Amino acid sequence: MKVTVIGAGNVGTTVANVIAEKELVNEVLLLDIKQGIAEGKSLDLWQTAPVNNYNTRLYGVTDDYSRTANSEVVVITSGVPRKPGMSRDDLISINAGIVKSVTENVVKFSPEAKIIIVSNPLDVMTYTAYLAAKIDSKRIFGMAGILDTARFRAFLAEAIDCSPKDIQALLLGGHGDTMVPLPRYTTVSGIPVTQLITKEKLDAIIKRTQNGGGELVSLMGTSAWYAPGAAAAQMVEAIIRDQKRIFPCCAMLKGEYGLNNIFIGVPVKLGKNGIEQIIEIELNKEEKALFDASAKAVKSVMDVLDAMKLF
Repeated sequence: MKVTVIGAGNVGTTVANVIAEKELVNEVLLLDIKQGIAEGKSLDLWQTAPVNNYNTRLYGVTDDYSRTANSEVVVITSGVPRKPGMSRDDLISINAGIVKSVTENVVKFSPEAKIIIVSNPLDVMTYTAYLAAKIDSKRIFGMAGILDTARFRAFLAEAIDCSPKDIQALLLGGHGDTMVPLPRYTTVSGIPVTQLITKEKLDAIIKRTQNGGGELVSLMGTSAWYAPGAAAAQMVEAIIRDQKRIFPCCAMLKGEYGLNNIFIGVPVKLGKNGIEQIIEIELNKEEKALFDASAKAVKSVMDVLDAMKLF
């Protein structure tokens, strides 16, 4: 069984590393457009196998999609980061072209693969890949909610001074400052989080979560990779092992939550077929208003892509 990771940057390499160490599949293939990068990083990772005690074989190739054939899951991390002076529309245009080309090549050689999008801007790149792939939307979805909830849970664990293992959290909406963390659905070993932390501290943590990516960029001068890579690998594990895990993922809605034809973060059940169920939770008036506002923001970015007439 094979998993392919497109893009051998920091995020893609982390995805490959976590999958290999967990021995989820026999083979992990890294592909990149830059000569030698995927080959070098996969070789470096393979040389950790005797140290970290795993058997998964890692291979790297430069822009040869025939080597990705018959992948069970493909993780797409390709794209460029936003640079100073670059508008949002510029970033969408550049990365949409990249994701479109990558996805078309992926489905040519692995038409039955489940495809996970990590490229940014996440929601619109998942939409781009869906348009390019022309496959069932249950087999193409984006990684954002797992990362965002991981940040939320990590911040809560610090504030409460407890193990992050005991915190369960949920959020909805787009990836970015319009995401909607849901304290009402957040618990610590079954105890509502609101009983363990003040509203003031909780509100501050929610704001920090919404700016989670920006905080790391300001500290490092570049985007995060360990947590995003681990989050994408967790989605791969749920699919490969048919775990039926319930995660917040960027999925296409077809009437759920009163929304149609939009890719946005909602809780889903992930298994061997990809998204096996979209779970529609009850929202109160305030939560629904925040989610609708997030959906409006996501749809405006999707409209920018539509106006570019790439499809």
